[in-house]
Amino acid sequence: MPAIGYVTKNEDGSFKGQLKTLSIRAEIDIVANRGKNAEAQPDYRVLSDGVEVGAGWNCRSEISGHDYVSLSLAAPEFGPRRLYANLGQVPGGPEDRYALIWTPPAERNRRPAD
Repeated sequence: MPAIGYVTKNEDGSFKGQLKTLSIRAEIDIVANRGKNAEAQPDYRVLSDGVEVGAGWNCRSEISGHDYVSLSLAAPEFGPRRLYANLGQVPGGPEDRYALIWTPPAERNRRPAD
């Protein structure tokens, strides 16, 4: 899957970088959700220029055992659909370098062509 951005992990556990698609270039911050008080609430908030555009949940791969953050992003530029991505460490890269890997909708969720 293609990377749609890269971020750097800061010492406080937050991330800072850029979301990049064919039509969008946006600086983003992924910060801890300090108001989390229930398991279903996100672990992170995704901000662009101080505006919340998404959320993230800590996950662990059942296959590899690696930790990653599952992101859900929404903004008028995306139209009526959400953009989903997984945030994981760049293999072979610096320890503080992470990629946003686009996660397309599952085939089973797509409607058949009319």
